[in-house]
Amino acid sequence: MFWKQHWKTLGALVAVFLVAYHLPVGRARFDGAVLEALHLVKWYAQEHVLLCLVPAFFIAGAIGVFVSQSSVMRYLGPKAPKWLAYGVASCSGTILAVCSCTILPLFAGIYRMGAGLGPATAFLYSGPAINVLAIVLTARILGPELGVARAVGAVVFSVVVGLAMHLLFLGEEREKAVQMAALPEEPPARPLWQNAVYFAMMVGVLVFANWGAPDAPTGPWHAIWAAKWAITSLFAVGLGAALVAWFGLELWKVLATGAAAAALGFAFPQAPQLAFVAAVVGLSLFTASRTDELGEWFGVSWGFAVQILPLLLFGVLAAGLLLGRPGHEGLIPSAWVASAVGGNSLGANFFASFAGAFMYFATLTEVPILQGLLGNGMGHGPALALLLAGPALSLPNMLVIRSVIGTKKTVAFVSLVILMATGTGMLYGTLFP
Repeated sequence: MFWKQHWKTLGALVAVFLVAYHLPVGRARFDGAVLEALHLVKWYAQEHVLLCLVPAFFIAGAIGVFVSQSSVMRYLGPKAPKWLAYGVASCSGTILAVCSCTILPLFAGIYRMGAGLGPATAFLYSGPAINVLAIVLTARILGPELGVARAVGAVVFSVVVGLAMHLLFLGEEREKAVQMAALPEEPPARPLWQNAVYFAMMVGVLVFANWGAPDAPTGPWHAIWAAKWAITSLFAVGLGAALVAWFGLELWKVLATGAAAAALGFAFPQAPQLAFVAAVVGLSLFTASRTDELGEWFGVSWGFAVQILPLLLFGVLAAGLLLGRPGHEGLIPSAWVASAVGGNSLGANFFASFAGAFMYFATLTEVPILQGLLGNGMGHGPALALLLAGPALSLPNMLVIRSVIGTKKTVAFVSLVILMATGTGMLYGTLFP
């Protein structure tokens, strides 16, 4: 009787003991991989959590509170016209131009508000994949053919993947449409244009706070980068004005938050993140204490953070342990990866798609990584396959997607991206050997 009741517990204990007993501590590769995992988590926390994810959590919370369900259903719901739903999803992702992790809170927000699975997954793919800056950089460094192929492939993928997900789960989508249609339509609390301005201010903060430095020391991209914090501040001021004028937040609270952020910005001009922290802390304190819709906004945003952030950090840790950082070794030697993606075989394209799907690429980092791989003999087909699968997916990204739409839909989404990237890579490698 004891063994029937406790065999699973005993098996787990034995497995943990055996892993601990045989840990290869002291071996150079294992110790280096552990350090790489910790370095990657540290880098991710410094570069992505504050400036990328925190604004994304607030935007996702705002979608859940301030956007009416009828609006989401009208443009992205299962019964919305396909051309409209997929057009909105693809264009929204293109404008945001974020990485595979920052898109997750926004995806979760629109999906839970009633967006159809097809448009939601099209949005999920398009955000990190259809990145105008990354496509321009690809064309400049890796060649115009690869840049154009990436742009066309990403746009087509976002629509095809979304339509395929819709068809694969058509029965569930129909049931969801019936359930959503039965919900009462609530009148909007404020005009659409006010909500549009409010969201534009938050998206502006997200986009310009994360504007990366271009390679060229001159030109419009560099000019924007040089003024990124001034532009971010203007959007923050606009957000504060909207909160006071349309959402009832007291003026003195916005002024106090702005004064604290400005003081830190002038005192520490080399660390503008401190001013950003002050603004986030002030906004959080003054909304969390309320019992109206602003308090609900903070509560929903906090809920997304609690659900998503631990999974992302765990996924980044695992990715760093297995694959390391760009230019550094993890448990899997980079030479294995380079040797497996030569030529234009089915295996090389599939491996490039599969490996890219599980690696974590920060925005724009995939281009120099590919430059190094191409220099080591990577085929052009596998290069495109990695460009189409890598930026849109990652191990941390998959863990969070599973928590939102479930295991079966996540496996389908990931498999579609990998298989389509593999086929597209083979076609491109044949046309441009």
